[in-house]
Parts: sequence; structure tokens; C-alpha cells
Amino acid sequence: MHAPYSYEAALKASRKIAWEIEDIIGGEKRLDFDRPFLPEALAGVQKLDFLGPDEQRCLNHIRAHGYLYTFGMVEEFILPFVLDHARPQLHGDDFRARALLQFAAEEAKHIHLFKRFREEFTSGFGSECEVIGPPEEIARAVLSHHPLGVSLIILHIEWMTQRHYTGSVREDRDIDPLFSSLLRHHWMEEAQHARLDTLMVESLAEVHSAAEIAEGIDAYLAIGGMIDDGLKQQAEFDVDALTRATGRHFDTAERDRLLAAQQRALRWTFIGSGMTHPNFLATVERLDPPARRRLETEVAPAFC
Repeated sequence: MHAPYSYEAALKASRKIAWEIEDIIGGEKRLDFDRPFLPEALAGVQKLDFLGPDEQRCLNHIRAHGYLYTFGMVEEFILPFVLDHARPQLHGDDFRARALLQFAAEEAKHIHLFKRFREEFTSGFGSECEVIGPPEEIARAVLSHHPLGVSLIILHIEWMTQRHYTGSVREDRDIDPLFSSLLRHHWMEEAQHARLDTLMVESLAEVHSAAEIAEGIDAYLAIGGMIDDGLKQQAEFDVDALTRATGRHFDTAERDRLLAAQQRALRWTFIGSGMTHPNFLATVERLDPPARRRLETEVAPAFC
């Protein structure tokens, strides 16, 4: 059983929604630092009652900076993976070749877009926000895993993007309109990428034995563990950035609460929300039904 997607349909949809970076950011299109950037469902700052409204908004901005940086970072390994997958198929199905090359071109555009956001953010925020990386080393580490595992983590990320936008960003009228627009345009193209990567996962699975599929799922979990370790470090960086930006010293209990809240929000944002997406789980079930049950009952609860 296969997902009801096609390379031709994804290509046509991508062409209809094409946009350029200049449509979103730059010139008179500037970030509004008087408003939050991320929905509270992703930022997780409002329960920190020892922070004042301005401090909560500052932490929201720091989280938004890390949010888009992390997307740019993961797209540093998505881009070469898609190109490597497309290269052997350039002389086969024309729609497949064109759709995969379009996929890669859009991921390169997203990397560029997130770099432009970081430039705008840095010029307006006023203090340093440290981030994990460098992206090249993380990409190398991810791409060293089984190709099916890499394709599954990419699929996880793409369905995660869909859930973030439709579940919290789209209806939030309080966040900065420019940031919301940026997420909307990213979501529009990632909707097609999720379909294309579903096809990629299925094509990889078709040439693998059951044992190799199990190895690929284990690789997906290993990559997820590596990402989780990075998120713990990012939470530390975010708390340090909040200290620099506000000039406020947090005692041990406050810092512990900040770290716990931010780690919880980051784990849901980047792991739980993708791992539990129904479409991602449906793909895993087609590959290996017991693996879906394992994700739902043993792994995902730690991230939700």
C-alpha cells in the first residue's frame, strides 16, 4: 500500500505557489520587536510567572531566532540528501526528476531565507543569541546514518512543519505579521516536500529487506537522539541569551525552571510534534507496523 501522492501533482502545486525571498523580508518589510514572533504553543514562555511581560516577549524572540536557525540547520542536510537521491533518477521518470530538483531548489531557498531572517533579527535584537552547530558538522553526522533513517527524519521534519503552521501559527493574530508570513510561505512549500519525501521513503523501502528497514528505523531514532542532545544545549544557550538581553540575574531555582520549560518546549516543537503526526506514523506503519506501536507507546511520550 502506497500513499496517494504523485511527483507530477507535487510539481504542479509547487509551481503554483512559487515565491521569492524579496516577497517576504527586506526593504520596508521589517520585524516588529514589540510583538511576539512564535505562538505560545511553540514558545512555552507564559507559564514562567517570574518573568515580566517584556522578559517573556524577549524569550519568545530568542526562541523564534533558534526556531528558524534550527530549520536552516536541518535543511543543510536535506538539500544534499535530496540531490543524491535525485541524481541516479535524472534519466527516468521526467516528473520525478523535475519534482526532486524543484524540492532541492526550494530547500536551498529556505536556507537563504533563514539567513536573511537572522541578519534582520541580529540588527534589531541588540545582543547575541548563541546557537548549536556548525550546521556542516551536524549535516555530516546525520548523513552518515542509514539512508532510510535520514529520509524518515526528513519526513518527520516536514510533517512537523505542517503541524506547527496549521495547529498554532495560522490562527494566531498576536504574533508579528512578518514572522507569520515567513512561516506561511515556508509551510506552503513544505506541504509538497512532505508528499515528495513520503514517495522517497517508499522508494527506498522497496529495495530493502525487513532487516534493513528495521536498521533504517533505528537510524531514525539515533538521529532523533542526536537532535535531542542538541536541543538541550540550545536551551542553555537561550537562557544565557535571555540573561544578556535583559541584564537580569536568575537564581538557581529560576534558571532550573527556565531550562526545564525551554527543554520541554523544544522537545515538543522539534521531536514530539513530528514523531506523532498521523501522516508520519502512517508511513512508518506501512514500513513496519510494530515500529509504529513502538514510537507511539515507548518513544514519543517522552517528547510530548
